[in-house]
Amino acid sequence: MRKVKKRLKMSKFEKLIYTLALFLLVISPVSIVFSKATLANINYEVEKQKKMIEEQQKTNESLAMTINELASLTKIQEVAEQQGLSYNNNNIKTVTEDEK
Repeated sequence: MRKVKKRLKMSKFEKLIYTLALFLLVISPVSIVFSKATLANINYEVEKQKKMIEEQQKTNESLAMTINELASLTKIQEVAEQQGLSYNNNNIKTVTEDEK
């Protein structure tokens, strides 16, 4: 006696579902790896920008200290003396707002 193998016939819809499932099974790991690589690249760029911001803040602090140093009274008097100018306290006038 021979065994007769019965073949299941799949409809077009079932073939479409199986094909879609197989496609998703293959594409999912690829998309996960791609998204993680993109995220890592973005994180690298963020860290690079943070480093640049820190360096710029240090430069700004240094320049602010230089400005304060150059704006000090002793430095102004030193530059004035080098230019042949003198500091005369009698020539300083204070301006006040008139009271109403």
